[in-house]
Amino acid sequence: MDHKEVGELHRRLERELLDSYDEELELELDDQRFDEIAAGTSQPSTADERSKRRRYFTELLRLQGELVKLQDWVATTKHRVVILFEGRDAAGKGGVIKRITQRLNPRVCRVVALPAPNDRERTQWYFQRYVPHLPAAGEMVLFDRSWYNRAGVERVMGFCTDEEYEEFFRSVPEFERMLVRSGIQLIKYWFSITDEEQHFRFLSRIHDPLKQWKLSPMDLESRARWESYTVAKETMLERTHIPEAPWWIVEADDKKAARLNCIHHLLGEMPYAEVQRPTVALPARVRHPDYTRHPVPPEMFVPAWFR
Repeated sequence: MDHKEVGELHRRLERELLDSYDEELELELDDQRFDEIAAGTSQPSTADERSKRRRYFTELLRLQGELVKLQDWVATTKHRVVILFEGRDAAGKGGVIKRITQRLNPRVCRVVALPAPNDRERTQWYFQRYVPHLPAAGEMVLFDRSWYNRAGVERVMGFCTDEEYEEFFRSVPEFERMLVRSGIQLIKYWFSITDEEQHFRFLSRIHDPLKQWKLSPMDLESRARWESYTVAKETMLERTHIPEAPWWIVEADDKKAARLNCIHHLLGEMPYAEVQRPTVALPARVRHPDYTRHPVPPEMFVPAWFR
């Protein structure tokens, strides 16, 4: 290629790189719109807010670069990791999970978000439906809620008996120690928000048609039972905070700070190092003189509504 072609290629690569960052920008703008709807305003951000947003983006992209290094290390060393994300409804668990997984290979880092157990699962050993989702060598598994449902929503909403509840607390430390002994690194996060902040986030979802699907009848019921959930959370932390798998509390009223703090802490919990990769050389395409590309019928193309 001549200098002009090389320059154009570089410009296209730069545009592609910027486009790859748009996904996070779209998520951020969605969050911003979400807050404006709840506040009943669409006022332009102040200089301080814009500066804070730039710092947030800068640090998030840096941390995501480290997550890519972590992913490579996990895959290379065959490490196994389970990360639990627990917290009240609207505490921001999904937001941080999105930022962790956003630039990672789903074959290495995957998310598990199980629905309520079906009739058959209710008759199984309590931990049985979680076991098939545990990582194999070279995998990271993020549980968006986990076996701690029994200590939270099941306890508060009466979905388990007192005997099942007590058996859970007898079993879960041994279950987690067994995971750790088998070579699985287990990290547990609780996202903590205030009553006022949850109230605000629920109002935001109620007034945003793109977010209303996030509000279930169970979420609304959790508002009425705030104190019961608090008691259940305190009991859970007290009885399952073990040396082999301690709880880590993420203060989550500021969702951007919570994301950065959680990712930073997660990276600090992992003994990873950058994996050196061989230089990649793109091979030239092989062309055969007898090859003819078959035309595609026009009716097979998706209409170009957007240009």
